[in-house]
Amino acid sequence: MQAMGDPQRAEIQMRFFKTGPGEYGEGDRFAGIPVPEIRKLAREYRDLPLPETIELLRSPLHEARLLALVILVHYSDRGDEALRDRICRLYLDNTRFINNWDLVDVSAGQIVGRALRHRSKAPLRRLAASTLLWDRRIAIIATLDSIRQGEFSHTFEIAALLRDDPEDLIHKAVGWMLREVGKRDRAAEEEFLNAHCRQMPRTMLRYAIEKFPEELRLRYLKKITTAVPGSADS
Repeated sequence: MQAMGDPQRAEIQMRFFKTGPGEYGEGDRFAGIPVPEIRKLAREYRDLPLPETIELLRSPLHEARLLALVILVHYSDRGDEALRDRICRLYLDNTRFINNWDLVDVSAGQIVGRALRHRSKAPLRRLAASTLLWDRRIAIIATLDSIRQGEFSHTFEIAALLRDDPEDLIHKAVGWMLREVGKRDRAAEEEFLNAHCRQMPRTMLRYAIEKFPEELRLRYLKKITTAVPGSADS
């Protein structure tokens, strides 16, 4: 992977993924490999043994961690329930290495969400309460699997838990998942928004209503600008 890299691309990626001091990706290392090449490698090494895949997940190189996660998704796609459970446990034991938004977004729904499809969602509630930003993003993105199954209550539960989160990356993730609900059932999304929009961070609301008709979108934005004193955006 180092040999495949492009130092100029790596510099761009390091800026894009906020790897500077004090930023959310501080200290992360990039080789400068395009995502299509990572996916091509994942197909080639889709049978990499799980212990070696987890070793790859613990690499200091961002693209190596991405490769490991795409391989784990391949395993989950073709595995039985027992294998999906094992992969989910390995994933949850190693969330400290799933430490940027692209790594979460490519894997949480397919691995965690799918494994918990017919199980208790208590692991998502624990993740939502974590002090680790990426755990909290995993919690909400994992509900994408439920959304695709036409089940929205888990998304609404985790979204409510994360409504007052201080991190912009969580605001965006929650808004994105609410928007995904709205693509399938706008009335269900609106019911949630009507209960929470006045306390939502502006970014979360804007992401959630992005696909609404203009008149309706402006109506929700007006609600947040007229929120009572003490609310999130007053």
